Order: sequence, then C-alpha cells, then structure tokens
Amino acid sequence: MDKALGDGGMALLGQLGVNFERYGEGWVEAAWTPTDSACNPVGAVHGGVYAVVHDAAMNFATNSALERGESGATISITYSTMRGAKAGDALTVRGEVVRLARQIAYLTTTIANADGHVVSTASGTFILRRRDPAKA
Repeated sequence: MDKALGDGGMALLGQLGVNFERYGEGWVEAAWTPTDSACNPVGAVHGGVYAVVHDAAMNFATNSALERGESGATISITYSTMRGAKAGDALTVRGEVVRLARQIAYLTTTIANADGHVVSTASGTFILRRRDPAKA
C-alpha cells in the first residue's frame, strides 16, 4: 500500500493535485490542492473531478482493509457538493470503510476546506474480490 502514497498510482490524480499522505486499516487521508486541470473554464473545481477523487479515496480505503492479493471495484458512488473550491485551495480528503462484508464494502468520503467546512461528501459500494480460503 505504501507505493500508492502520493498520486495513488494514478498519474491523473497527481495532475489533479491529489496527494495521498497516510492510511490505516480501512481509511485513507489525502491533501488536495486542485490544479487548473481540475477546474472548469470559470475556475471552479469541475463536479466530475469530485467523483474521481471520491472514487480514488474509496478504492484506497477498501484496499487498505483487505488482505494482500484481494481487491475491490466500484459498484456505485453517490456524491454531493455543498460549497465550491478552486485551483490552489487547500483541501483534505478522508475515505473510510463503514462496513466490510464478505462480498461488498460500504464506504464514505469527505472533502473539506482549510476552515474545516465540508465541500463534498460521498457514499459508495465496492464489490470485493477475495482470495478463496480453500486455495490459500
């Protein structure tokens, strides 16, 4: 998992200004300073970019809760944006597993600004690819 710190192993996240800094079992935190690439022509972070950041944080959190060799994939994500952000804003991202079942993980993520105000939240479900214990 340490190799996913920074851009999460995805060049796109680095281009958007996301930097995963720490994680633990079932959670991840990132600093996000949106770049111009994350913004629409009027200078605000584009709505779809929030979805990309939420999805990446949920994926990282899911993988941090699983055993080596197991993984998860997005089934659904629903997000809401409560206030705007622009290029250069200092944002934090936190993703965490709410429940880890045998085949499904339930997650939440929050993006907040430097004042601690929530910018965007999301909830999601991921299907899990678990190792077969009989083959271990």
